[in-house]
Amino acid sequence: MIETDIAIVGAGFGGLAAAIRLKQRGHHDFVVLEKADEVGGTWRDNTYPGCACDVPSHLYSFSFALNPGWSDTFSGQAEIWAYLRGCVEKFGVTPHLRLGHTVGDAAWDERSQRWHVETDRGTFSARVLIVATGPLSEPSLPDIPGLATFAGTVFHSARWRHDHDLAGRRVAVIGTGASAIQFVPKIQPVVGSLTVFQRTPPWIMGRMSRPISRAEHAVYRRVPGAQRLVRTAIYWVRDASALGFLHPRINRLGQKLAEGHLRRQVGDPELRAKLTPTYVMGCKRVLLSNDYLPALTQSNVDVVTESIREVRPGGIVTVDGVEHEADTIIFGTGFHVTDSPVMQRIRGRDGRTLAETWTPTMRAYNGTAVAGFPNLFFLLGPNTGLGHTSVVLMAESQVAHVLAALDHMRRNGIAAIEPTEQAQRRYVERIDARMAGTVWATGGCQSWYLDSTGRNSTLWPGFATGFRLRLRRFRAADYAAVRLQQGAPL
Repeated sequence: MIETDIAIVGAGFGGLAAAIRLKQRGHHDFVVLEKADEVGGTWRDNTYPGCACDVPSHLYSFSFALNPGWSDTFSGQAEIWAYLRGCVEKFGVTPHLRLGHTVGDAAWDERSQRWHVETDRGTFSARVLIVATGPLSEPSLPDIPGLATFAGTVFHSARWRHDHDLAGRRVAVIGTGASAIQFVPKIQPVVGSLTVFQRTPPWIMGRMSRPISRAEHAVYRRVPGAQRLVRTAIYWVRDASALGFLHPRINRLGQKLAEGHLRRQVGDPELRAKLTPTYVMGCKRVLLSNDYLPALTQSNVDVVTESIREVRPGGIVTVDGVEHEADTIIFGTGFHVTDSPVMQRIRGRDGRTLAETWTPTMRAYNGTAVAGFPNLFFLLGPNTGLGHTSVVLMAESQVAHVLAALDHMRRNGIAAIEPTEQAQRRYVERIDARMAGTVWATGGCQSWYLDSTGRNSTLWPGFATGFRLRLRRFRAADYAAVRLQQGAPL
């Protein structure tokens, strides 16, 4: 068994933020367990055509590692992935990486007050476990009757088959979310025919993207504080936009803009009707694109709104009995956000898995710690997502909270710490109360934000600033602790 003080699972934005900050605070006995052979998480895995971020580049980066070299105001996948790899080198994280290590089980051992983390390349014993697998790591495929009988090629957008030439193919795309609106315009000119199966149309706004000029690059490199000033301005503008989600009436202006965007880009009234949402803007994720809607107007594209009944060897059959021929099916159906498989592999003090504890819904204190799971910290856990700005802000706030917890443990000779049931319950009740009046609860849609109970267990119902201020303070009274050596509860 390999001994380490802290084990981090996942090497995406969250895991790397934790690793870098740990080193900066003098913690050097830690490992980063990553199942892939490279860091990057979401930005390593999603290589589909057109993959890019819908948060401004200056804000979608670490606050302690601004990048003056971004090529565009909204960065593409390859550039973000390169940025993360650069951070690994810059901050000396490489020696701590354990790539190609898939975690099969992580169990808390009460006797030793440590986590035993089993991987396919050995077992690690750690005092503290930080889970940073992220909400967008496990692709979700719908259970469609007959899918196994399909004679063609099937893949999810997060596992893009670059070896499969789409030229001249009859392609079916299932899903019209954030990934589909990026890759559909890229493959439309190449394929023979494209059938887009839409369950619910998204609200789409124009993408205000542009190349960053040489002059701007020069200023960012040579003028101290210039880029941080720009980042700060973007931060406040984006965070203020949360008002429209918290108070849906404010979103009426945004909805009018989106309606105008649709009218300008889709002239056919029948197609435009198919693409017009019937729910309040913001209830589902608002998408940014300038080329998705025009792609749907092309002669080789058909938008199908009837529900799918089954898949046959040669295509997809909808409930109206029509068979839509296809030789390739691409799923743009999102990820296991509220039922991630990692939950089944983490076992707390009583031997119950996180999946069992989180049945029927996910609950965590500050979205970061869970009662019954000592010395376990989540990055981008329950109710930490944002519908309006960068989740990197949330991850950094959580890392700061974890560091405060570690400092508290060291100062007070504490071996193990976890939130009390009462503190966790109070926190979740406040979250649910604040969620009640938001667009996510009143907008009239079904989204991936909601779990099987209908509860929004994914998003933070407020401003990013509010979350950051809350996590800045470590409330020791909300935690139960076990002293070093004594083994007696405080």
